[in-house]
Amino acid sequence: MTITDQGPIAAAWTPRPTVAQQLAQGRASRENLPREALSAAPTGARDPMGILDAQDVPRVTELVPIRTERMGASAFAFFRGTAAIMAADLARTPDSGILVASCGDAHVANFGLYASPQRTLAFDLNDFDEAAWAPWEWDVKRLITSVVLAGQEVGRDERVIRDAALAAVRTYARALRYGAQRTPVERYFDHYDATAAARAGDRSTKRAIRAAVKDAERRTGERAQRKLTSRTDDGRLVFTEAPPTMTRVDAAVQARVLDVLQEYRLSTKIDIRMLLRGYALADLARRVVGVGSVGTRCYLVAMQDGDGHGLILQAKEAGTSVLVQYGRVPQPPEFDQYVSAHGDGGRVVGMQRILQAVSDPFLGHVFGTPAEGGPARAFYVRQFHDKKGGFDVDELDDASFRWYAEACAATLARAHGQSPNAAELSGYVGGGRVAGEAILEWSWMYARQAKEDWKRFRRHRGVER
Repeated sequence: MTITDQGPIAAAWTPRPTVAQQLAQGRASRENLPREALSAAPTGARDPMGILDAQDVPRVTELVPIRTERMGASAFAFFRGTAAIMAADLARTPDSGILVASCGDAHVANFGLYASPQRTLAFDLNDFDEAAWAPWEWDVKRLITSVVLAGQEVGRDERVIRDAALAAVRTYARALRYGAQRTPVERYFDHYDATAAARAGDRSTKRAIRAAVKDAERRTGERAQRKLTSRTDDGRLVFTEAPPTMTRVDAAVQARVLDVLQEYRLSTKIDIRMLLRGYALADLARRVVGVGSVGTRCYLVAMQDGDGHGLILQAKEAGTSVLVQYGRVPQPPEFDQYVSAHGDGGRVVGMQRILQAVSDPFLGHVFGTPAEGGPARAFYVRQFHDKKGGFDVDELDDASFRWYAEACAATLARAHGQSPNAAELSGYVGGGRVAGEAILEWSWMYARQAKEDWKRFRRHRGVER
């Protein structure tokens, strides 16, 4: 039967390219940048200490020494806190031109376990402070460089590290190709089941997974409430000070939070908005978190229902993504419009929902009128310690180390696979052998650079004279 339709839908109809067409387009794009060229080192002048000093300016001054101490502890700790330096360096390398929704800080310590809304444990990316659109290889290079640095930190044999890194890129390529053959809806629902993974692999890997799961199961909001709060005579939950990592906030900050609490509620989904009506704000404290994030404003928020049950949320300051500020990657117009309307807190929440298979239902953001005389600050909000856990990479044996590198790579591929051009990316990457060798060469070089930057940082900040 022939149907003739001259309506506006028919006139506007443009079919999406097929998977085969996108794969072919990706293979053709190798002419623009051969995969071997992914090994090219950054060119031009660089000022890594200037970047770190500039990042400290808007931070809480008294917390900057803590950031210095944590980043100065080891080369890998320094690398964790220097996504901005790496973005600036990546901006001075040739890139594939294939942009995807990117984490921006995809190192091995930013993957882990957390509770899904169904209360099962999921394994996924868990840090989106720098998320934006960027060339796909920037995330992969950051991941593989972290594999190299984490392996070198505990003295693993060079062959073990290279094997794990190359296996990770091949796994990334296979996962991309698998996803490309599935519908966008099927890719959307893919996720990594931590408990199922514990039944696979060799004995040491199973043991490592079970240990991480056991630790994550203990890290609940109720446990955090017992450790971090006490009750006043009238039964109100209040945080226990532990300076400098947990401190009280002044009246102005408390008043500001009371003012914007409704803004956070309205940014959540309607079911959570309804749930939150059963709670009242009980207390607020500033808490130091992370390595690179130290000095940004982070608060714990205690909510309490009528019978004294608590809910602890974390509100964390969100600044401009390093992919935008230092990587200088032009963003899609829709991205810029969203950030203009909702601030960088909205950016973090939006990108997290894109990149994670399942996300915290309490995710929300605040971007209101600044306090009198102060700058506008954006925040994103999530649950605190909702079965969040990770793997101690230093404690893994060599076989488990390789498994973990591959698990992170497969997870990153699933995240990149949510972008509409995922099949084009798969066509470019191919089987992962050529791209893997080039990215490993780049990452090995950059690991050396990171170590030199770390030593310079310690001298620059007076940690080592």
